[in-house]
This record gives sequence, C-alpha cells and structure tokens, in this order.
Amino acid sequence: MAASNINRVIITGNLTSDPELRSLPSGTSVCKLRVACNTRRKDNSTGEWVDKPNFFDVTVWGAQGENCARYLSKGRPVAVDGRLEWREWETPEGAKRQAVDIIAESVQFLGGRDDAPAGGQGFTPRSDIPVDTNDFATAPAGGGSPSAASDDDIPF
Repeated sequence: MAASNINRVIITGNLTSDPELRSLPSGTSVCKLRVACNTRRKDNSTGEWVDKPNFFDVTVWGAQGENCARYLSKGRPVAVDGRLEWREWETPEGAKRQAVDIIAESVQFLGGRDDAPAGGQGFTPRSDIPVDTNDFATAPAGGGSPSAASDDDIPF
C-alpha cells in the first residue's frame, strides 16, 4: 500500500488589510487575504512570554472569495482551513522569489457584531426569526403544590 501525502493547514488570526478581490478573464473570482497569527514564546533574556506574529497569504476562490471581500475588513478575526501551495517566480530585475500560500477551502468569519469595524462595512449577523420575549418571562417560585407529584410519577 502506498503512503498518502497530507497537505492540510488550519489557522485562526486577524486580517492585516482589507481583502483584495479580482476576476480572472474566465470570470472566476479570486480574493487575497493576509492573516496574522501570534505565537507565544518565552524570551530567554527576560523570562517573560511575548507574542511573535506570523503572517500568511491566503487565496480564496469563487463565491466564497466574493463573500470574503463583501463582509470582511482589516482587523476581523477569521479561521482558515485549506492547503499549502509553494510558488516560485522571477522579478523584473531577474531575482528569484519563493513563497508559500494557503489555498483556502473554507473561511469562517469569527467574532461578533462588536468586532465589525466602524463604517458599517463589516459582517452583521441577523436572523429573520423574531425573538419571542415570552420565552424569557420569569416563572413563579414554587410552581406547584408539593403533593401534586406522587411516587408513581417518579420514573425510578
């Protein structure tokens, strides 16, 4: 039996900039995200724990990328599930460059209503089901007489 390769990554972090949405000539949408994730490390000289940021480029394709561009903005927390992809290119000056990107299979918008940036462009969760405030009415204390339940009503 041949061994399988696994290429899977899951990160949570905050967007360092607003999403960048483009469309390919074929009409397919592609959205670029940059996510910062902190790693805690102990500083040997001071003995204190410090955060070291790691920055990841994320590519989101199709309708999910369009949703990211529509509802996400700088500072929003996200969870990304995807795979790593290595790429190589040459600059106009002839220098070779390399990078590892995350190709997202799913992006979850984390945080709540209060995490949306000012200006109203962030995601605001809403429900089309009205809240019935009667569900939260207080019940009277001692809801019934103690003799209302007999020993025959107890299941054990």
